[in-house]
This record gives sequence, C-alpha cells and structure tokens, in this order.
Amino acid sequence: QVKLVESGGGLVQPGGSLRLSCAASGSIFSGNTWGWYRQAPGKEREWVATITSDGSTNYADSVKGRFTISRDNAKNTVYLQMNSLKPEDTAVYYCHYSWGPYTYWGQGTQVTVSS
Repeated sequence: QVKLVESGGGLVQPGGSLRLSCAASGSIFSGNTWGWYRQAPGKEREWVATITSDGSTNYADSVKGRFTISRDNAKNTVYLQMNSLKPEDTAVYYCHYSWGPYTYWGQGTQVTVSS
C-alpha cells in the first residue's frame, strides 16, 4: 500500500509560480513512475506530466516549457515546479504513482490562478 500526500497549492496571480510536492509513504519500489494530473471545474481529469524511474520526463503540450517535474528518490517525493501560471491552470492537482499493475492517487491540492 502506498499513501500520497500533496502540498504546495494555493492562490497565485497570473505569471506567478508555485511548487507542488507529493510525498509517498508505504511500499515504494524502484522501477516506478510518478505523474501529475489536474481537474478543472466541470472538466475531466487530464494528464500534466510524468517522470519515470530513470528520470525521463514528458509533459502535456499545455504546460511544456512552463512546468517541470522532478523527483527525490531518497525522500520518496516528486515535485511540480509551475512557472508563468495562467488562469487556465486553475484546477485541483493530483499526484499519481504507479508500479507494475498498482496505481495510487493523492487527495489533490487546489491551485488557483487569479488576479
């Protein structure tokens, strides 16, 4: 079993930055993949970014060049650095962890981009 706890969300003005964190506890194994997803009001949950165990990253086109996903294996923590935030980035952001057939989700953290 794996528990994920996100933090770092909040209210930020357009153009600002936030850094989300997701700390994992429980049975963490190598060869895993971490990801961030988001869900805006009235919309489906969408993929934002992924980082694999070897450090390879992928981003949705909507955030490419503005967001950076990283991981600290020693701390079992993944981060999402969000720069140049836009109002359309407003959403609940969810951390995702997968290993083999097992997947886990965090409870989500609210990010609001507004002036």
